[in-house]
Amino acid sequence: MHEAPSRPAPSEAEPRVRPERSTAGAPPSGPALTWRSCGLSLLLIPVNAYWLVQMERIRYSAHPTTVSLFFNAVFILLVVTLVNALVGRQWPRAALRRGELYVIYVSMALASTLPAHDLQQILIPMLVWPFKYRERTGWDRFLPDLPTGWMVSDPAVYDPYFAGDDTIYRPKYLEAWAVPVLVWTVFLAALLLVMLCVNVLLRKQWTDRERLSYPIIQLPMEIAAVGPGGALPSLFGNRLFWAGFAFAATVDIINSLNLYYPSIPTILTPGRGESYLNLQPFLANKPFNAVGWTPISWYPFLIGLGMLMPLDFLFSAWFFYLFWKGQLVVTSAMAWDQDPQFPYPNAQAFGAYMAFFVYTFWLSRGYLGQVAAKILGGRSSLDDREEPLTYRQAALGIVLGLAVLIWFSMRLGMPAWVACLFFAIYFALALGITRMRAELGTPIHDLHWTGPDWTLAQVLGTRDLGPRTLNAFTMFYWFNRAYRGHPMPHQLEGFKLAEQSGGAYRKWFWWMLLVGVLGALAGFWAMLHLNYQYGALAKSRGTFGNEAYARLAGWLANPMPSNQSVIYATGAGFLFAMGLQFMRVRFPWWPFHPLGYAVTSSWQINLVWMPLFVAWLLKLIILRYSGLPGYRRAIPFFFGLMLGQFVVGSLLNVYGIVMEVPTYQFWQ
Repeated sequence: MHEAPSRPAPSEAEPRVRPERSTAGAPPSGPALTWRSCGLSLLLIPVNAYWLVQMERIRYSAHPTTVSLFFNAVFILLVVTLVNALVGRQWPRAALRRGELYVIYVSMALASTLPAHDLQQILIPMLVWPFKYRERTGWDRFLPDLPTGWMVSDPAVYDPYFAGDDTIYRPKYLEAWAVPVLVWTVFLAALLLVMLCVNVLLRKQWTDRERLSYPIIQLPMEIAAVGPGGALPSLFGNRLFWAGFAFAATVDIINSLNLYYPSIPTILTPGRGESYLNLQPFLANKPFNAVGWTPISWYPFLIGLGMLMPLDFLFSAWFFYLFWKGQLVVTSAMAWDQDPQFPYPNAQAFGAYMAFFVYTFWLSRGYLGQVAAKILGGRSSLDDREEPLTYRQAALGIVLGLAVLIWFSMRLGMPAWVACLFFAIYFALALGITRMRAELGTPIHDLHWTGPDWTLAQVLGTRDLGPRTLNAFTMFYWFNRAYRGHPMPHQLEGFKLAEQSGGAYRKWFWWMLLVGVLGALAGFWAMLHLNYQYGALAKSRGTFGNEAYARLAGWLANPMPSNQSVIYATGAGFLFAMGLQFMRVRFPWWPFHPLGYAVTSSWQINLVWMPLFVAWLLKLIILRYSGLPGYRRAIPFFFGLMLGQFVVGSLLNVYGIVMEVPTYQFWQ
C-alpha cells in the first residue's frame, strides 16, 4: 500500500534539485564496496578521529560534529577526489568510481559520530572524573554504586590522564583501560545495531515511496560525481560555484589574518564569540531584557545549506526562534519567571518531537502493517529480498540489540521497566531526528538536556526513581546530553548513497556496522592518546564529567517528586505541534512547520537563526523572480559558499595542529 506524503509537493524547488549538467545521479559504473574504497576508509578512520579530537577537545578550535553536515568528512572526500583525479590522468583504470567515493564519505561521516563532541568526548572523562574529585560535597552518596569495573579508579592511571606529559602506551595504563574500552564498545555496537535495523525497516518507505530529498548529502554527492577515469565533477567547471567559493574563502582568509595581524579589519567574524552582535543590550528594560543572548551570526556555509531546505521550514526556523524569545518576554512581564524553568522549553520541544514521531508512524501505518505481516510470516505485498536484511532478520537484530542495552541498564541499577521506557524514548527521538534530516535537512538538532534521562527524572520524580536508577541515568549521560552528532541519520543517508551507487544494501549494512565499531575504537584511542599527551585539564577541556556527576549529586541531595508542570508543558508542546501539522496538511499556504517549533527551542539555534533567515529571504526572492530555472542555476553558488568555508577552515585547522599555533575558528 502506497502512503501519501505528509502534504502536497510545494511549488518551490525541493532540496533534491541539483545544478545543471550534474552527474551526481548518473548510473553507477561498478561496485562501491571494493577493497580500494574499504581499505582507504580503514586507513582514514584513525586519522579522522585524531583530527576530530584535536579540533573539538584539545584545541577547541572548531566543532564539525555539532552541525548536521560534518565539514571534516566533506574535506576528506574533497581531498580524495582531487588526488583521484590526478591518479586517473596517469592510470585511468586505477581511479576510484563515484560509488567508491560514496563509501569513503559515509565511512568518514559515520565514524565521526563516535569520537564526537556529544558522545565519546563526554564518555571518556566520565569514566575517571568521580574518582579524581571524590572529595566533593555529596559525591560520597553515589561513589559506592558506580560500576568501577567498567571505569578507571586507580589514581596512578587517571592522574596522568588529567596532568598530561605522559603516554597511554604503558602496560599499566593499557591494562586499566582495556576492560572499560571493551565494555563500552560493546554497548555502542548494540546501540548502532538497533539503529541500523530500524533504518532497514523504514528505508523503503522513506526513500523509495515518499522519496525524501536528503538535503544533507547533496554537496558530498556533487563532489563525488566524478567522470570516467576519475575526472573532476562538472560542479567544478561552474563559474557560479567558484564565485561562491571565492567569496566564502576570502572572508575566512581575511578574518584568519586578523588573528595574527589585528590591524587587518575583520568581516563579521563568526567563530569568535566576542564579535557577535548581541541584540540583548538594545533591549535593556524589563520585560524585553528577558530575551537573553540574541546574537546576529554570520555563517556562509549555513546560508548555502539553507538553500537546500524547504521554504516553509526555513521560515519556521527563524520565526519560531523569535517565538521562543517572545515566550521569555511574556514570562517576565507576567512574573511567571519565579519558576526558573518556566516556560519549560525543553519539555515543549520534547512534546513536539513526540508529535512528529507519532505523526510519522501514522503516515506510514499501512506500510508498517505490511512490514509486521512480513515479520510474522503473514501475507504481505512487500518484497524484502533486496533490502539490507530481511525484515524478520532486522526485527531479530532490534530484539537482540535491545536485550543487550537493557542488560547493561539493569547491571547499572535501572529496573527493567524503566530501561524499556528509557530506550523507547531514546529511539523515538532518534527516529524523529533521522526523519527530519532526510526530509528537511535541518542543520541542527541539539536537544540539550531533553533526552530520556532528563525527561523521566522530571516526569517520574527523582524521589520515586531512587538512587540506583539515577546513578544509571548518569552513566548514560554521555549519549543523551545532546544529539548533534547522532549516528542514526548518517546510517540512513548511507543507505541512500548505497541506492545511488547501485544497491548492494546488505554489504553496506555490515560495512556501516563495522565502521561504527572501528570508529568507536578509534575514538577511544584518539582521546586517550591526546589526553595523556596534553592533559585533560592542562590543555584539553575536560568539564563534561563534572556536569554529569554534579547533576547526580543534586538529585540525591534534593530528591523531588514528579514535576507536573513538565508534564503539562510536554502535553502543550505535543498538541501545539499536532495542530501545526494539521494546518500544514490541510492548507498548502500554511507557512508554519511543526519541526521549526521543535528544533528552535535549544541553545544552538542562537548561532544559526540569522543565516537561515538570510537563506529564506534569498530563496524566496530567487524563486519569485527567476522561478525554478533561476534556482537551479543559482545552486552552484551556494555549494561554493559551503565548500569555500570548509576548505579554508580545514586547512587552517590542520596548519594550527601541525605548527601548534592558534587558528581562526570559522564555526562556533
